[in-house]
Amino acid sequence: MKFNKITPELAEAMASIVGREYMVLPVDQEGMARYTHDETEDLRYLPEVVLKPKNADEISRIVCLCHENFIPVTPRGAGTGLSGGALAVHGGVVLSMERLNAIIDIDERNLQATVEPGVITQVFQEAVMARGLFYPPDPSSRGSCQLGGNLSESSGGPRAVKYGVTKDYVLNVEVVLPTGEITWTGANVLKNATGYNLTQLMVGSEGTLGIITKIVFKLIPYPTQNLVMLVPFRKEEEAAAAVSNIFIAGIVPSALEFMEREAIVWASRYLGLGMTMAEDERAHLLIELDGNDMDLLYKDAEQVYGVLEKFDVGDILVADTEKQKEDLWRMRRSVGHAVKSNSIYKEEDTVVPRAELPVLLRGVKEIGERYSFKSVCYGHAGDGNLHINIVKGDMSDDDWNNKLPEGIKEIFRLCVSLGGTISGEHGIGLVQRPYIGIALNEVQLRLMQGIKQLFDPHGILNPGKIF
Repeated sequence: MKFNKITPELAEAMASIVGREYMVLPVDQEGMARYTHDETEDLRYLPEVVLKPKNADEISRIVCLCHENFIPVTPRGAGTGLSGGALAVHGGVVLSMERLNAIIDIDERNLQATVEPGVITQVFQEAVMARGLFYPPDPSSRGSCQLGGNLSESSGGPRAVKYGVTKDYVLNVEVVLPTGEITWTGANVLKNATGYNLTQLMVGSEGTLGIITKIVFKLIPYPTQNLVMLVPFRKEEEAAAAVSNIFIAGIVPSALEFMEREAIVWASRYLGLGMTMAEDERAHLLIELDGNDMDLLYKDAEQVYGVLEKFDVGDILVADTEKQKEDLWRMRRSVGHAVKSNSIYKEEDTVVPRAELPVLLRGVKEIGERYSFKSVCYGHAGDGNLHINIVKGDMSDDDWNNKLPEGIKEIFRLCVSLGGTISGEHGIGLVQRPYIGIALNEVQLRLMQGIKQLFDPHGILNPGKIF
């Protein structure tokens, strides 16, 4: 696809839509800098202009201009993504959702909320929690990521194991299509068998099919009690194996996270927590149980203990204060940043059926030995989602750029052979695009490309992503 550059006349027309104060040009190097990258490795791409619209009408008018003039448009949330989805790889317009940040309504009668896409995830969670309601999806970046970005990637987080991912809470969305049309995709109901499910098609489409301008979420009652434990294992594979055994025993934790030794050591050091570990502890599971009856949670915990007795575990820490719980979760959520502070890295977002986690973990380490790379593994073990952070360390630039991609391909082939796929919650975006053929066959790709063509005939919306 051949795109055009933004002319002075087009820039003037765009400024008249959003106002000059909500337009950033490359000459403003400081203002532009934050829009050139996200949290994906160290990639940077310079857009020709950043626009900050206030509503769907302004977005529609901007998109119409871009559609008519073959100008690429990259929708952007908070820039916390890990697949390069918010990068303007073809220049053009970055359309920032930061001003669409209103919680429009919290409907306590129907357990629903209507919000704009620029609302910070944690802000929304706290707003509904104040009403006794719960929005469970909680990616590690929940304190800074935006709900629109969460929808674009169908983000998950630790509590997806019990409560599901973002897509499970989306009832309806208002979108601006790449042709400028504004439409709702569904209805504000729990059941809807009226035609194709356009709402779920939009969720997880990575900003390639439409620009989300309003979201209607389903909410659930907030669980008032929880119990958090940190379980050390002397073998990584036993920690991975214990995961499926907990579920087989009939327990569904609200979170079940895996962290190998380096993940905890680096995160503790990064946060200054001063946590110590025995020399023979190789991995940990962070397990949370939640509900409304503490006595029942203790009974569930006893069952978890019964499962763990089958494995070679150390002393189990049960958090007995809110601060201790917060510190454990802070440590888990900071692992990615801790790894990034230690070395150049690549993060792969693999997912397999949970019982296959030991095979995946062992395979990753064996592939690392063959290709001479070190990996730090952690993730949402309860739903089989393992984040593999490959650190550059002392690898040569040549091996990092040319040899490592072959190793990554082997990891993804292993995932697919185990019944899994190459991304659980980060999306394909830019950096996973070369590997998509490992997970999807020609028929699947042809269908997806046909959908893209139907929605976006000029290919202007987030080009260079997925395909």
